[in-house]
Amino acid sequence: MARPLVAIVGRPNVGKSTFFNRVVGRQLAITEAEPGTTRDRLYAEAEWAGVTFTLVDTGGLETGATTDLVAKVCDQALQAVSEADLVLFMVDGKDGLVPADQEVAQILRQTNKPVITVVNKADNPERRLQAVEFYRLGLGELEPVSALQGTGIGDVLDLVVQRLPRPEPEEKTAALRLAIVGHPNVGKSSLLNALLGEERAIVSEAPGTTRDALDTLLDTPWGPAVIIDTAGIRRRGRVEPGVERYSVMRALRAVDRAEVVALVLDAQEGVTAQDTHIAGYVRDQGKGMILVVNKWDVVNKTAYTSAEYEKLIRAEFNFVDYAPTLFLSAKTGQRVKRLVPLAFEIRAEWTRRVPTGVLNQVLAEALEKHAPPSDRGKALRIYYVTQAGVEPPTFVFFVNDVSLVHFSYQRYLENQLRDAFGFRGTPLRLAFRPGRVAKVLGSKGGRKPP
Repeated sequence: MARPLVAIVGRPNVGKSTFFNRVVGRQLAITEAEPGTTRDRLYAEAEWAGVTFTLVDTGGLETGATTDLVAKVCDQALQAVSEADLVLFMVDGKDGLVPADQEVAQILRQTNKPVITVVNKADNPERRLQAVEFYRLGLGELEPVSALQGTGIGDVLDLVVQRLPRPEPEEKTAALRLAIVGHPNVGKSSLLNALLGEERAIVSEAPGTTRDALDTLLDTPWGPAVIIDTAGIRRRGRVEPGVERYSVMRALRAVDRAEVVALVLDAQEGVTAQDTHIAGYVRDQGKGMILVVNKWDVVNKTAYTSAEYEKLIRAEFNFVDYAPTLFLSAKTGQRVKRLVPLAFEIRAEWTRRVPTGVLNQVLAEALEKHAPPSDRGKALRIYYVTQAGVEPPTFVFFVNDVSLVHFSYQRYLENQLRDAFGFRGTPLRLAFRPGRVAKVLGSKGGRKPP
């Protein structure tokens, strides 16, 4: 299911990015004293009281823009509002109520979106009392905060989770949900049309033709599949004005809804930073993934071209080395028929369960081959492992001391699981918990796997 979307808006330099960073818990948005630092929307997953949502930071809203850049920034913020389920309208408690706030408030009233007014820079009791003047904006609920100091943030988030709509779970069906994503003009809609054998989606040489996520049901020999074609995700700083601006959000929501994601790359352009950014998002969401290299028909080839390109891709996408690569041409149909069965194969791996006894046999062998690390004389001991879930496969290892689990050994254990069971195309989640048993796996006379 797609997560609810919360947009932070307001005039420039009121502290939107500082608030954003405070909520998501890391320094994602650039914060500077100079107004207008944030130009493109920035988004991240946030969680409060068990409710997960997408938080969007926007550039400053300025009515009556005097430059083209300011107009574009303003337009982008408004598009974020149009896509949002809830708006946080941020104002400056230090400056007090100014005409620019009233102009933004008027715009928000016309959207009919639920709004919470956040009075930032309320750094002392006097400013918190003065914050009541913003009730004159007529937007309802109001909370004074200090994003810099971190005060009042929890009160705002309490209101957010109360006001957010509860997304209804999508009906579970046997149909595979395959999302086609990538930056503009890599041939996503052409690929969908090749899969369907008809002109279901608009195909154009103009980047960004597809603005909405299109769901198409496809009957296949492997079962029904819902193919989700999405709008192109542009590089930051290269988003054009107009409706395409918020198509990025719809593409990310399509990833949330998918089981397997086909990340389409342009064989002529090569791997871009935006391609790896999208792959990171897909991995973080725990979805299966295929790296689809499109336009392979126009590449000048030698006997070594495929191997060289595969090596390049593996170097650029080393953080998702489990994702298979498929070279195809949506235009000519070359290898297009391989995509859907591969996606079904990956979904099977994404939902695969391994019996606990078999898991612990593999773990015991892994411990014998490569003993766990130690730190200052204290050795890591792994007692046993169990699979806690699927979509993606998730494994919990019970150990004597979680702090002794080094990243490199965690990577080793993941590789051992993949060597034993495959899990092609799907990320794995490994968690480590403190636990005790009488004997340690892999030790002499040790405990047999359950």
